[in-house]
Amino acid sequence: MLNVLKLGVVQPNRSAKLLCTSFYFCLSVLQQDLGPFKAGINEDGMAATVQRGVGTHYQIIGNKLYREHNCMFPARCSGVEHFILEVIDRLPDLEMVVNVRDYPQVPNWVQPVLPVFSFSKTSEYQDIMYPAWTFWEGGPAVWPIYPTGLGRWDLMREDLKKSATNWPWKMKESRGFFRGSRTSSERDPLILLSREAPELVDAEYTKNQAWKSEKDTLGRPPAKEIPLVDHCKYKYLFNFRGVAASFRFKHLFLCGSLVFHVGDEWQEFFYPQLKPWVHYIPVKQDLSDVRELLQFVKENDAIAQEIATRGKEFILNHLRIQDVSCYWERLLTEFSKLLTYKPKRRNNYNQIVHRPSKTEL
Repeated sequence: MLNVLKLGVVQPNRSAKLLCTSFYFCLSVLQQDLGPFKAGINEDGMAATVQRGVGTHYQIIGNKLYREHNCMFPARCSGVEHFILEVIDRLPDLEMVVNVRDYPQVPNWVQPVLPVFSFSKTSEYQDIMYPAWTFWEGGPAVWPIYPTGLGRWDLMREDLKKSATNWPWKMKESRGFFRGSRTSSERDPLILLSREAPELVDAEYTKNQAWKSEKDTLGRPPAKEIPLVDHCKYKYLFNFRGVAASFRFKHLFLCGSLVFHVGDEWQEFFYPQLKPWVHYIPVKQDLSDVRELLQFVKENDAIAQEIATRGKEFILNHLRIQDVSCYWERLLTEFSKLLTYKPKRRNNYNQIVHRPSKTEL
């Protein structure tokens, strides 16, 4: 049976003692995700999941990490492996399938439910959410400002905190702001509003790998990419889903700006504890209310600042890099309790060991 999660102190082995109290806010997500497996996961069920090829098969045996040879996105697997290796000295033997694709793999209609770890999902999926690889590496490249991806979360936090200090609320421009590629037509209304009412919002499409002509940027040349630290100049920052949940979401809060979050379909493990009108402004997926919302916050500046401050403080206090490690440890520990068998090491799997830390962004 799924054990009740007990609160306590977790001490990551590769750093000084850390109190893992901040990550408890998302334990309800962990319990919900593991709920479908409360009757246990047997060896045949795991073997069937591995056979489906819906993710990369990992094994933890004797506090060592092993992986099948192939990984669809090596940098993403490396980002996952960093956090597992951070806590592996305290993990029991287990095995799991980790999906590093953009999209979840276990729709609700699949029976029996497959135990697959994915970074993001909607209510139509039963994948087990884990903290995305992008907290360490493997994020999407944005040329020319982030050629290897956004980079480590702990380093990005510091850069954004400095930028927020340089751009206090009273100095920020009272307009909405968005720069991003056209990964979804859901973003179109904001781009068009920017052209119609530039005093409300500055929103433009940038070029991505799929860009072929100005048709892909709604008839205009693609805009220049803007680093996240320069987003902090604006009071209102927009977050849209991409193919799945957006990797930029957590970064935007650290500017101390007010985050406008469009749609609530896609989730990551920490999303449910961020509350609309408490930490951010919710926007309908079709953006039919966006003009009204922008007018409201411009006319109610004190309320807007309060929400922005609460959002920033929540991310600063509850989504530290050590909280990510803590969540990984608790997730894998609780998942291991659901296995009704003792995993046996596959001899053809490679052992994964720590690589030197990357410090570049």
